[in-house]
Amino acid sequence: MSAGKKKLTPRQRMINLMYIVLMAMLALNVSSDVLNGFTIVDSGLSRSTDNATKQNLEIFQDFEAQMAKNPEKVGEWYAKAKRVKELSDSAYNYAEELKVRMVREADGKKADVRDIKNKEDLEAANFVMLAPGTGEGGKLYEVINNYRDQVVSMISDTVQQRIISDNFDTSVPQTENPLGKNWQQYNFENMPVVAAVTLLTKFQNDVRYAEGEILHDLIVNIDATDVRVNELSAYVIPTSQNVVRGNTFGARIIMAAVDTTQRPNIYINDQLVEIENGWYEVPCNSTGDFTLNGYLELNDGSGETVRRDFSQKYTVVDPIATVSASMMNVLYAGYDNPIAISVPGVPNNKVSARVANGNGTLRPVAGGFIAHPTKVGSDVVIAVSAEQNGRSQSMGEYTFRVRQLPDPTPFIEYKDDKGVTQRYRGGGTKLSKQALMGAEGIIAAIDDGLLNIGFRVISFETVTFDNMGNAMPELSNGANFSERQKNTFRRLTRGKRFYISSVKAVGPDGIERQLPSTLEVIIN
Repeated sequence: MSAGKKKLTPRQRMINLMYIVLMAMLALNVSSDVLNGFTIVDSGLSRSTDNATKQNLEIFQDFEAQMAKNPEKVGEWYAKAKRVKELSDSAYNYAEELKVRMVREADGKKADVRDIKNKEDLEAANFVMLAPGTGEGGKLYEVINNYRDQVVSMISDTVQQRIISDNFDTSVPQTENPLGKNWQQYNFENMPVVAAVTLLTKFQNDVRYAEGEILHDLIVNIDATDVRVNELSAYVIPTSQNVVRGNTFGARIIMAAVDTTQRPNIYINDQLVEIENGWYEVPCNSTGDFTLNGYLELNDGSGETVRRDFSQKYTVVDPIATVSASMMNVLYAGYDNPIAISVPGVPNNKVSARVANGNGTLRPVAGGFIAHPTKVGSDVVIAVSAEQNGRSQSMGEYTFRVRQLPDPTPFIEYKDDKGVTQRYRGGGTKLSKQALMGAEGIIAAIDDGLLNIGFRVISFETVTFDNMGNAMPELSNGANFSERQKNTFRRLTRGKRFYISSVKAVGPDGIERQLPSTLEVIIN
């Protein structure tokens, strides 16, 4: 046989041609079914896109309504919603424009995107999308990438981010692209117009889906940081419940909302406290200024924990009842008179006082003040002021009469059998000879239960009587018994008595005086 090609007979050539025609006819029949399938898919996508568009518009209108009511709260989220709507409308309308141009290229000026006549046209998509210099394929590629990058950054859910990114993926599968086509060539080269339109409809559907997801996410964020409430109450929170005449009363009047189904956790000084209905009490055992510090924690609408710090200052003062007797408003000249001065509702460290008329001095000490008048017969006027709301306010002036210290009482100070210091004041009681001999001398003091003011004894005399009833006076050695007085005491027997008289003493006012009283001592 010859190694060359065998020539076909005319009959064989006819058979081959008929086979080719048959295959072409079969191909045409299959293509027709596929093209009709594209039409069905496009119609379904269009209906889904229309519904999504309506739902998205309703959400956006809800945004606008809430924005009108509360722009401060909604403003941030409304701006983002407006931006995503603008991006979506722009991308959607551009795709719609490309669809119209393709169908007109295939069916003429009266073409209808929803009713394509020449579905199988392979040139329309090529001309609109891939024509050198005028093709829109490259621009569509950029539009898709730009839209994807911007909308993905607006959504917080990572799952939705991945879904939206996949929907707008513009990469070309290398395994299905052996010729190395770019994205626009891969999608539109030799593509029937009905398939190209369906591809753009899918893009529009993806745009409305992404828009809807972002709008839902944004409108949820409006309330996500809000705490749900179901009860409103009015509260008046005063700066202080104690107001001094001439000052001002201040209060914050608010509408407070609470959720009776969910109580916040309350922390005082970083410690969780269990309290009922938000009512907190703390014992106040010392006076002064204090601050209640803490914070509340509550879950908001998104499940996140909301923390709110609080700080409240309060003042603790001693219980005060002012009882004054006008006949006893007396200070003693030349003496440090202790005075307690307080103002209800004001801590002691914010109360100040002074002598207003110049008769003596007034100085603060622990627990009060010391008044030291200088002139007898001239009143002392004490002016009191207190710090209120950062300023000094007068609390009034108080007048005290000034008198000379009364005379003290002389007595003998000794120690009893238990070593306790005692004061012998006479009055018919007896003093043991042992106690008398152990005493060094006498003491003089004002000791009447109200005052306890010591005086310095300068001199005194003792008067004893002999067996004939003769008086035998003896002078002291200052405040101490002299040796002659002690010798006289040694001769005294049980039941004998003597007298201490002519006592001279000087008080803290510096005035020397001779005491009119006499101390009778009876030996036991």
